[in-house]
Amino acid sequence: MRTVVIGGTGHIGTYLVPALVRLGHQVTVLSRGERTPYQSDGAWQRVELIQVDREAEDAAGTFGQRVAELSPDVVIDLICFTEDSARQLAEAVQGRIQHLLHCGTIWVHGPSGIVPTREDTPRRPFGEYGVQKAAIEAYLLGKARRDGLPVTIVHPGHICGPGWTPVNPAGNFDLGVFDKLAQGDGVLLPNFGLETLNPVHAADVAGVFLAAIANRSTALGESFHAVASDAVTLRGYAESVAGWFGQEAGLTFASWDEWRQTVSDQDAGATRDHIQHSPNCSMDKAARLLGFRPRYSAVEAALDAIGWLVDNGKITA
Repeated sequence: MRTVVIGGTGHIGTYLVPALVRLGHQVTVLSRGERTPYQSDGAWQRVELIQVDREAEDAAGTFGQRVAELSPDVVIDLICFTEDSARQLAEAVQGRIQHLLHCGTIWVHGPSGIVPTREDTPRRPFGEYGVQKAAIEAYLLGKARRDGLPVTIVHPGHICGPGWTPVNPAGNFDLGVFDKLAQGDGVLLPNFGLETLNPVHAADVAGVFLAAIANRSTALGESFHAVASDAVTLRGYAESVAGWFGQEAGLTFASWDEWRQTVSDQDAGATRDHIQHSPNCSMDKAARLLGFRPRYSAVEAALDAIGWLVDNGKITA
């Protein structure tokens, strides 16, 4: 099959694109050309790379047609962030492709209620990212029901893997938190550290996309989570990371109002977003319909990224 991957040089594409090549797909990747995959793989030598500015072409109304003119069988859209962008692509490829796969986010759910959260839980998104992604999902699935758009939506959690910084046990991206845990120093967490994160290894996210393609008939018109099989509390995450470094986690706790005064506004904002969501999503649907089960637990996914940070001198172990 001829497969077009939009935004294929990022976290997910690093694992997804080589896997598609090895499965015999003729792969074309559309990207801005501003980054290379996070890991090298000889399969990229068989990938056609096309540099494109999607935002500019969406504004001009030409991006969807550009994709359609490549005559793909499968389109995997990893970088769609507005309903208008999704609409342009869907209308251009409707009736011309076998499968459109869209990358969403578990933040379409909003705050966790009954857990683990299933894909059919009513949406209560907040924040621009979650609201936009929920609108995209509603549009695409509505078009699937009304017009037969052959679409599948994959909702990743907090993506982890070698080459980038995972969310830390304080719910933000400050590498200093990992440094403190590695050195046995104290770490202050908000509230009682019982809010949850739902990390996932990028390889497992790629695996859900691949399973959806392989099980097209059952995947069409459906949304699937792509998370680890477990969620982890901030406290449990900190203790696991400290233990991996051979240390005890010297944790202390403060109310939100007290804690936020100890970090930058940027870190406080990231933490607030993560703990207000406190996601804990189910992978039962992917197992039942696609036969997919994650390889990495939540902590294992994070530790694989942390190990890379250590090896590259970004965390002082």
